Amino acid sequence: MLYVLKEIITQEDKEELLTGLRAFNRQFVDAASWGDICVYLRDEQGVMRGGLIGQRKGDWLSIDYLWVCETVRGEGAGSQLIKNAEGVAREKGCRHALVDTISFQALPFYQKQGYQLVNTLEDFPLVGMARHYLTKVL
Repeated sequence: MLYVLKEIITQEDKEELLTGLRAFNRQFVDAASWGDICVYLRDEQGVMRGGLIGQRKGDWLSIDYLWVCETVRGEGAGSQLIKNAEGVAREKGCRHALVDTISFQALPFYQKQGYQLVNTLEDFPLVGMARHYLTKVL
């Protein structure tokens, strides 16, 4: 056996690892109902001004990325992106949602959307910062 250490993840290595992991996981979880949920906000010229990328994982919506351009912040765009994603997730059978955010990002915003803080990892990614995990019943 040979341990190979790399500092760059190739797409081929990632796919090979994920293929093995998914095969193992299929013994315990049916991922047939899993899938992506994406909601994008574009202006009249088609330029992205915000978006949400998440995944349905069983009964859960996992919000992986949420971004709103500075020019439209404070106008309800982020709230609407979340509402749209949660609506699709509910239609697909999700009963809960999960999101994480770092202390300089959007903790109060998610709490305003009804998300409850369930865990905080202090000093992540750096000393003095924190990573917050929040959930919501859909």
